[in-house]
Amino acid sequence: MFEWMAWTTPVAIFFSCIVLMLVGMTVWEFKSPTTLRRGFLPLETTRGDRLFIGLLSAAYVNLIFVGISGKLAGWLKLEGDPSIWISFVLSMALLAWIMRKG
Repeated sequence: MFEWMAWTTPVAIFFSCIVLMLVGMTVWEFKSPTTLRRGFLPLETTRGDRLFIGLLSAAYVNLIFVGISGKLAGWLKLEGDPSIWISFVLSMALLAWIMRKG
């Protein structure tokens, strides 16, 4: 059924983290309802809004990294493509920053 997908370990961990975040945010919302807050984003947001924006940003970081990893290998004179774990760490850091300061 899922043969068409590239289920590597980093991809599985990435999607597992997304599922865990959604479950955690649901529990958090039931225990402590959110209020609107204004951060560096140009609009007032709730925790759910920031999570959605952060997840989209994390996905774009991963897609951009996959798209330019071949060129990065050439620019940095690497023997192979850089590890996808780099984009995972960058995307999770971006997500955490948006959740905290956004």
